[in-house]
Amino acid sequence: MSAEVLTEEFEVLESIYPTELSIVSDREIQIDVESDETIDGEHPFKLQLSVHYPDEYPDSLPHLTLVAIEGELEDTECESLLDSLTEVGEENVGMAMTFTLVSHLREQMASLVRKRADQLMAEETEKERLAIEAEEARTRGTPVTVESFKAWKIQFAREMAQRKAKDEEERLRALSPKEREEWKRAATRPTGRQLFEKNKNLEHDDDSFIEEGAVSVDISQYDRSQLRAHEDDEEDGVHFSDSD
Repeated sequence: MSAEVLTEEFEVLESIYPTELSIVSDREIQIDVESDETIDGEHPFKLQLSVHYPDEYPDSLPHLTLVAIEGELEDTECESLLDSLTEVGEENVGMAMTFTLVSHLREQMASLVRKRADQLMAEETEKERLAIEAEEARTRGTPVTVESFKAWKIQFAREMAQRKAKDEEERLRALSPKEREEWKRAATRPTGRQLFEKNKNLEHDDDSFIEEGAVSVDISQYDRSQLRAHEDDEEDGVHFSDSD
């Protein structure tokens, strides 16, 4: 490769990339490359392409390296971009290819930006879906079965008994010895409900209060006509004296 051929290519590149091109030496340049496409809300993405030209250029490929100036570039992404540039370079062996390589790199960076945006959107969508499912599961709760209800009831009764025992213990500590004894006697005294459950035949116990030998009277057995006749007889037996 003659120096004149490379010098001519540098001059063309300087006219195309007046601010992006940096000539490191007569065989190496650096070009800042930005994507042709930007996504709102995405961080700026800019790479620096270093091109080192061998003596056999353009009949052999230049040595290429990529460095992220703005944004991030993962190793896998860098390797993919360099492989793509190598394929394009092999298609243009024998010709000045720097401009073609830079143009292709810009297109690939745009594709990478779109891929990142799609991936970010997919991740956000997945997070939203998982959040919705978690909220639905929280509000829906666990289905209640007979077995689970019985287990809950036993556990609830146990917790209430423990709480009651703890409250009573704390209440007893605050009482004097005399008050504590009175409280214990009151606690062992049966309640009305307990008495009722103990003797469910209370409705028949009133019979025990009837005196022995008493005769029960059924008023329905009396004839009203007989009652009136008896009253008339009593009236006939009354005599008034005129002695007064």
